[in-house]
Amino acid sequence: MARRPLPRILSSGSAQIARSREIARTAADSATDVLHPLITVSRGLRKLAASARAKWAATPKERRGPTLLLVAACVLVVALMPYGPLLALVTLMAAAAWRGRERPVVKTGPDDAEIARLKGLYEALVPYFSVADDPAPLFAHGGDWSGAFTEYAFDEDGRPTRLKIAYPPYFTDGEPAARARIEQLLHAKSGRGREYRFDWDEEGNRLVMSVLPALPTTIAAQRFVTVPGETVLGFTDADAVQRTVPVVAADGTEDAPAVVWRTGPRSTEPHLLVVGQPGSGTTSLLRSIALQALPHGDVLIVEGGGTGEYACLTGRDGVLAVECGLSGSLASLEWAAHETERRLIAANRARQAGHPAPEDTRRPLWILLDRPGVLGDLAAADGRPDPQELLQMPLRHGRAAQVTVVVAEQFDSVDTLSEAVRTHTRARIVLGPAAPDQIAAVLGTEPHTTPTPQVPAGRGYARLGSGPVLRLQVPATPDPYDDATSEAHRQAVLELLPERRAAATMAIEKITVRSPEPAPLPEPAPAPRAEPDPGPAPLHAPVPAEG
Repeated sequence: MARRPLPRILSSGSAQIARSREIARTAADSATDVLHPLITVSRGLRKLAASARAKWAATPKERRGPTLLLVAACVLVVALMPYGPLLALVTLMAAAAWRGRERPVVKTGPDDAEIARLKGLYEALVPYFSVADDPAPLFAHGGDWSGAFTEYAFDEDGRPTRLKIAYPPYFTDGEPAARARIEQLLHAKSGRGREYRFDWDEEGNRLVMSVLPALPTTIAAQRFVTVPGETVLGFTDADAVQRTVPVVAADGTEDAPAVVWRTGPRSTEPHLLVVGQPGSGTTSLLRSIALQALPHGDVLIVEGGGTGEYACLTGRDGVLAVECGLSGSLASLEWAAHETERRLIAANRARQAGHPAPEDTRRPLWILLDRPGVLGDLAAADGRPDPQELLQMPLRHGRAAQVTVVVAEQFDSVDTLSEAVRTHTRARIVLGPAAPDQIAAVLGTEPHTTPTPQVPAGRGYARLGSGPVLRLQVPATPDPYDDATSEAHRQAVLELLPERRAAATMAIEKITVRSPEPAPLPEPAPAPRAEPDPGPAPLHAPVPAEG
């Protein structure tokens, strides 16, 4: 049996209904636009009438008669004035339009999406901040989150940027493992890819989680305002340090909070260890340190990688040598050890004689060693001593001899560092992406922030001695001979390089495997027996006292 087609009114009814709805919606929008002033005035008149009614209800009964009399007198005066009724009508319409205007809605609390996120965070923290024996738990499944979260703020995407949490006193906030679990949970629930800082108030049982802004990467190598013996390692958060230095960034001159490392005889952290991933900026940091050290001292560079990253410093004034090979590196480091010993002997003899230290012992000497693990492997294969063994003298007595050692190594070769390097490098820097346990292994403690998996070159953490862990952004100091370097950064580095020496010979020519013995200094005059000893005993060449 053949099917009959549906009536036309049934087959095309849905399309006509949709078209009619669209026409009605367009007409309503057009009417709303045309009648918007009338709607605004009507809304204002309604608000004015409501305000007048509220004021009349709040007026005491004994004052209502005089109030009516005053209003009637005002109306009579306006009616008798020329153009009075018209002016009164215009004033009333203007006041109604002002009261009826649409005002922006002021947000006084979290919206539904933010409330749902806060509830999720609250429920996720219940297993960690509650026990079964608590008679009035602050955290309980299905409980009120407003009592636990006293402060909160969100970004435009609805993710929390600041959260203040009140936790019960019995939570073991003194245990690093317990705190790490809470920090990991909040990091995962609040959104990954951002760097969070956690401030624990153990006395008040409060935890503040805040999102840290990214450190600026627009600061390149330049002359920093420092005194001799101070080196700017990089820049950090404004509330982390008390010192700022004027810098020239991409958007102009500004005062940036700097991480300043102090070296010299009175330094508590005379040597530096830098650890990072490949491409994290460790070599760029060593170049920055060398450029800051050259105006006031001499620099000896030993590059274990052999990639020529320090070729721009070859032959410059103040650069004693730039060694990449094994033989030259061993000879340079052995000379540095003998030079440290010579300085100690000369300074102690001068001190025993009551004279100031010689000028050649007061000029700072910087030893920059990049990738010593590679040189150690080459030395082991060739049957030679590890170059790090030659650093024991500069590391142990470098502070008194104005010798500073900076060692840079990668994470995969940290285990090749000698015990002397691990012991005497109390200033530590970690660059590039790293796990919290890797950062803690280098710095001695975990940072108060959550490291992100992807960071720009030169971003990391710094800790000077037993101080706090600081976020760090190293000033951009790329190799000016690299084709990938931008023109602005290339010119910035080239302007900081010293002039090349007139002679074509390198300073390494005076670095021999065995340095000559220092010239004998005059013996100190004998001191009276009643006077105390004129100075400390020499470290390496004791002078016999008068009998």
